[in-house]
Amino acid sequence: MSDDAQSGPSEDTVGYRKPPASTRFIKGQSGNLKGRPRGKRSALPHDTLLSQPVVIREDGVERRVTAAEAFLLQMAKRGLEGDSRAARQALAAITEARAARGPAAGEGVQAIVVKMVAVGCVEPAARVLGMTVRLDPYRPTARSVIEPWLVQCALDRLGDRRLTIAEQREVLNATRTPRKVKWPGWWSEKPL
Repeated sequence: MSDDAQSGPSEDTVGYRKPPASTRFIKGQSGNLKGRPRGKRSALPHDTLLSQPVVIREDGVERRVTAAEAFLLQMAKRGLEGDSRAARQALAAITEARAARGPAAGEGVQAIVVKMVAVGCVEPAARVLGMTVRLDPYRPTARSVIEPWLVQCALDRLGDRRLTIAEQREVLNATRTPRKVKWPGWWSEKPL
């Protein structure tokens, strides 16, 4: 037998689990020289979701906006309807977006919206002042009810005047939470 066969396998042998020396990993050097490709997983999942187009309906007209814009419009709408938490969140989001965008030239009033109210209709003004609440804020035909503090003030202003039973029922039906009102002693219709 030759000397090579007796000495065992050499470094240059190639075979099962022994790749050529030129293609083996070098100690201390990364096996992934190029690294992770750029753009892979750089966008967060919520960014992808909020950039999706959605269809919204405003005053019976459909239009396409991003999910983020629809979400912000919904928060602003709830804020205008009296939800103070939603109003704060909407204002914070708008302030944050303006700060991130930087100062824009000509930024100012974009549009003035005038909403006409029928003569004698006090419902929109009462809702803005927090005197009434619409039971279903997303339906334009929903019934509005009077806040209990306003009913209490009106009862205090009555003085000696008494309401009929029919008027008492009407006031009870129109009060949002009648159990919160301190009804006078002469009041015969009690809340449920």
